Amino acid sequence: MSVLVLVEFQVKPEHVDNVLNFVRTILPDTRAFDGCDGVTMQRNQDDANTMLFVEHWDSRQHYEKYLAWRTEKGDLDTLVGWIEGAPNIRYFDNTGV
Repeated sequence: MSVLVLVEFQVKPEHVDNVLNFVRTILPDTRAFDGCDGVTMQRNQDDANTMLFVEHWDSRQHYEKYLAWRTEKGDLDTLVGWIEGAPNIRYFDNTGV
């Protein structure tokens, strides 16, 4: 069953450009990863330091495999240095309504 993954995080103000440029370089690999049906990054209109990944995956297991791969590559360590606190990751199933 497909899953919608929302990853919300707060970027340190001095690192917004770092995050945007870094994500621009890594998203092509994300979009090509097995099980990824699409991903975009959104920016909060009321708080420009709040970002949200909107991701569509074939399954939660596909996403978790992807996340493990990003962790092994060190990409998450890079991002964690530029954000405040831990990202909020949520998983949603389509209700069909």
